[in-house]
Amino acid sequence: MMSRRALLSVSALSVLTAACSPLGVLNGANRLTPGDGGVKRIVDGAAFGSDPRQRLDVWAPENATASLPVIVFFYGGSWKSGDRDGYGFAARALAARGFVVVVPDYRLVPQIRWPAFVEDGAAAMQWVAANIAAHGGDPGRIGVVGHSAGAHIALLLALDRRWGVADSIKAAVGLAGPYDFRPFEPGGAAEAALGNAPDLSDTQPIHFARADAPALLLLHGDEDTTVKPRNSTRLANAVTDLGGRATTRLYPGIGHIGILLALSKPFRGKAPVLEDASEFLLAQLTP
Repeated sequence: MMSRRALLSVSALSVLTAACSPLGVLNGANRLTPGDGGVKRIVDGAAFGSDPRQRLDVWAPENATASLPVIVFFYGGSWKSGDRDGYGFAARALAARGFVVVVPDYRLVPQIRWPAFVEDGAAAMQWVAANIAAHGGDPGRIGVVGHSAGAHIALLLALDRRWGVADSIKAAVGLAGPYDFRPFEPGGAAEAALGNAPDLSDTQPIHFARADAPALLLLHGDEDTTVKPRNSTRLANAVTDLGGRATTRLYPGIGHIGILLALSKPFRGKAPVLEDASEFLLAQLTP
């Protein structure tokens, strides 16, 4: 008969090997690491549009007795990859801190180009405003969080009123986001996703900096060579120069993926990303 330790090892191995993607492996390891208990996915694949990519999940603390602040989390992937199933570790982490967390998918390049993924983000936000109260969330206390291309989407929604949801967003946290990144690298992901825009300045969150923007927390690793930290510092400076509220924090020794991994239990000690983001959002989304 196998020992308890051996059984646990077999269980851990089966979880990890069943997940074929790096994010799947991370989610498996995250589930096996203690912490973030009392959280469950309460909505799986709700439609906010007719396309198969226009679906979202909702995560929440179990046994919540009051309406909770809401976070809409947009994942990255250079506007061309990603799906909500890979980000359960991020949703669990944030929900365990007292939020209802929504993770939407959105259409990707090459199926679409600018501005379809931002339109999908806006449609997801509209679903949240209309439906989140039925799932324990407060539609008057909504914040957004995004990583990389997801931070680009989140900050455009928060800053640019043309998408129709900016006034419902009370706070925004960007993780390693591209906010001021022209000119595009020829043949690169930004050109593929955004290069068709009639006015390229419309693709840049910094173009929409304003004094009455929601409070911003822009987090970045100082060793990020994929999206340079200057994106965060320039956007924060643009907002504060106008009299708005924006803070930047740079984490030493952290790269582009490391700042996302720091939300997961196995890598949480690398940088206080979860603590900084959740404390900021709780403060900003307090009634």
